[in-house]
Formats: sequence, structure tokens, C-alpha cells
Amino acid sequence: MSAVPLLDLADFRSKDDARRKQFNAGLRHALTEFGFVRIAGHEIDANLIRRVYEGFEEFFARDDEEKAGYSGVVGGQRGFTPVGVEHAKDQATPDLKEFFHIGRELDPSHSYFSEYPPNLWPNDADALRRACLDLHDALDRCAIALLESLALSFDLPQDAFARMLTDGNSILRALHYPPVVLQSEAAMRAAPHEDINLITLLCEATGDGLEILTRGDEWLAVPAHPGEIIVDAGDMLSRITNDVVPSATHRVIAAPHTAEAHRYSLPYFAHPFPSCDLSVRDSFVEPGAQPKYPTITAAEFLTQRLREIGLID
Repeated sequence: MSAVPLLDLADFRSKDDARRKQFNAGLRHALTEFGFVRIAGHEIDANLIRRVYEGFEEFFARDDEEKAGYSGVVGGQRGFTPVGVEHAKDQATPDLKEFFHIGRELDPSHSYFSEYPPNLWPNDADALRRACLDLHDALDRCAIALLESLALSFDLPQDAFARMLTDGNSILRALHYPPVVLQSEAAMRAAPHEDINLITLLCEATGDGLEILTRGDEWLAVPAHPGEIIVDAGDMLSRITNDVVPSATHRVIAAPHTAEAHRYSLPYFAHPFPSCDLSVRDSFVEPGAQPKYPTITAAEFLTQRLREIGLID
């Protein structure tokens, strides 16, 4: 467990059955053993990622009063959330980060239209809006492919997990970690935590600092390599698989060589549709055993977790 495994998504998209099966097995191994995997061959345009980063670097450089004009959505589900608000579950100290959320934009006739808050866009941000929505769609397609592969690896129907994302409440988060004044060897930009959703797709960050907790209870650095997307399993996936796929504990630190730099990252949180049943699937429960978790919907679970991390009172 000296490095997070690297897989090429082109293998899954291949017509070669052997390549597809090898990818499926590799993804299952990575997520069950590490909770994390590095993905190349995802076909997401590097220039698109760069444009979104550039747009939000400009936004986060604005004064606090102007940025606050794009906040106020319940639970921080859309728009801006300042430093000092979100904290990890069971942690009292807020993380050293600010962020901006972009969600799916649906037609007013859609049944979920009234359930999802509208996006808030900075003034004069037409180009950024188009880039963000394009990146949201590209990451959504990638998440679907990965969940299809994972389902096949467990001998389930290909859409067993992926159909949960149909018009789901997935969120693209633009994250800014400001420079940190170190009072020790390292500081926590984001305290140890697990993600709420099914899987998270993280575009390469602008700096190092991401670490995962291994099964050996040791912290393992996950460098930001160009052209790769880092994927981790969240609480919802862990829940429906009865912890067969563990929710991955991770953190972001500011070490001496990175503390004085601004750090930006773009995670995509793949969420199910609100009424999605997150009950443990029967195939993950041993004969005669009981599921570890009670029945709950995706909307109920999200509300519960947002309260636990300080985004809902």
C-alpha cells in the first residue's frame, strides 16, 4: 500500500472484454483496499479544467464583502461559503478553506427543479458558467462509467449504482485553501473526514497536501499528477454496500513547503437523486446476517450529514 493504484478508463471503454474485466477487477480492488483510485484516460479536457480554475482564482481574490453576496443558500448547497464555516464530522475546529458550489441545472418542467437550489453565478461570469456546466457534465459521465464498472465487478447489473445518479444532486466544488501560518510542522487545511456522497472525482489540484488513511492506520500522500483524476468512495456507497466498499478517510495538510502557497482544487461530489433509497443492497449481506444500516433516502442522509459538518443548524 505504498501508492494509490492507477487505472486507465480507456480499458473500461474498450470493446476488448479482457481489458474491461481487468479494469473492473482493478477498480474493485482499489476501492475496497484503499477507498481511492487514480484514473487516467478519462477524456476530460485539460483546457476546460484550467478555465474553471482560472475563473475561480479570480473570484476568490475578490474582497470578502463581494464574495458574501453569493452566499446564503441553505446548507451551502450552491454559491459561496467562507472560511470558518464547514468543519469535519465530530470536529469543532473549522477547516481552513472557502468554496463555491455549482449544481445541475434542470428545465423548469423537471420534477426535481423545485428541489435543487438555483446556481448563483458571479457577475460578468458567462464564460465561467459555461465552463463549469461543461465540466459538471463531463465529470458526471465519468462517474457513471466508474459506477458501471464497479457494479459489474460485483456481478451486479451494469446500471445498479449508476442509475442512482440520474439527474442527481451532484455538486462541483471550487475550493480555495489560503496560505497558512504554521505554528507546528504541519497544519490542517481540511481535517480528517469522509465524503458524504457515492463517489468523489477530484481534478488535479494546484498543489500537494491530500493524504489518505490506509488500512495500516498510516497517512499516505496522494500527489496531484497532471492528467489524472483522483476518485474516492463516500459514505453513501459504503452504506449501500454494507461497508464492503469503505468510505475513504482523507485530509488536506499544509506542510512547510506548501503552507505559504494558495491551493485550489475541484472535487465533483456524485450524489443520487433525492428520493433514492440508500438501503443496504441484499447482495452485500451475508446469509443470516442483518444489514449494518437502516433505510434512509439520499435527501434525508444529506440533510443529516450537512448538519453534522456545520452547514445546517
